[in-house]
Amino acid sequence: MSQSEFTIRKPDDWHIHLRDGDMLKAVIAHSSENFARAIIMPNLVPPVVTTSQANEYKERINAAKPAGHDFVPLMTLYLTETTDLNDVVAGAASGLIRALKLYPAGATTNSDSGVRNFETILPILEKMAEIGLPLLVHGEVTDPDIDIFDREAVFIERVLDPIRSKVPDLKVVMEHVTTRDGVDYVSSGGDNIGATITTHHLIINRNAYLVGGIKPHYYCLPVAKREEHRLALREAATSGNAKFFLGTDSAPHPDGAKESACGCAGIYTSINTLSCLAHVFEQDGKLDNLEAFASLNGPAFYGLEPNEKYIRFTKSETPIVYPNKIDVHNDKVTVFDPGFPLFWKHQEIDANAA
Repeated sequence: MSQSEFTIRKPDDWHIHLRDGDMLKAVIAHSSENFARAIIMPNLVPPVVTTSQANEYKERINAAKPAGHDFVPLMTLYLTETTDLNDVVAGAASGLIRALKLYPAGATTNSDSGVRNFETILPILEKMAEIGLPLLVHGEVTDPDIDIFDREAVFIERVLDPIRSKVPDLKVVMEHVTTRDGVDYVSSGGDNIGATITTHHLIINRNAYLVGGIKPHYYCLPVAKREEHRLALREAATSGNAKFFLGTDSAPHPDGAKESACGCAGIYTSINTLSCLAHVFEQDGKLDNLEAFASLNGPAFYGLEPNEKYIRFTKSETPIVYPNKIDVHNDKVTVFDPGFPLFWKHQEIDANAA
């Protein structure tokens, strides 16, 4: 593979926050240009909890994306203790609902409707296992006595492993895994568990937002951890292991909400993710595994075919300039700064030229 040019199938994003209203209109073009498909997070206000609401949200996404962008939003439902089992089955059967998202209550942005008593959702999880509908988990406990840096490991022990023991056929995606504990658990967990890894967790550790002052635009949930965990994520992502695939967790917030006494969690990466990933994989000598991580492993886990379109990466001699800010209504969204110059640009090409 050339170190100045290479081609992969067009990537998908298996975990994205597109928001709604003005924010959706401001950010959709970055995802719809760079990705063919994306798993859409349902934690709006109010959350997307029914198939009807998911269909309405999908229509708003399609209406907001630029003309000519062949982008398919893959819809999910927010799993609550009152989720209607019949609605889940009907939504999955229609092809609209691709997964259910489990947020422990209070774990992240707009997660107050999340699950507190996991026993109440067991009948739904059993039905999901029966029909092959994946469960996407935000893998953190929210107990006040658990250190925020230990939330993922404790979630595996107290919540995820017991759920999988009770419903062994359930297909699970551990979203935005951030620790070696998570990587090891997924790696040894059998064929029906996978994990998404974000672009920013491959690049930053907790020093990024704590050293030299609080840096709110590097603050996300789950929080970035120690360097040893970042390196474990890099090893997993660049390995080609089919259990790990791209989910950016790109999460736009207005600067006014980020730069405050209680700033929102979320990092916006949709616009420059592919350039960042090419840099990471090249740095680790694994450019030949980028296609597996970004374009092949996710569809395989979800039982879908890879995209038929291709993109070609070309290494520029001068750094690529991305905007620092995105305009949204009367505010701005800050774009993720990886802390190093980016040289890999990409464009969609004809499949016959791939």
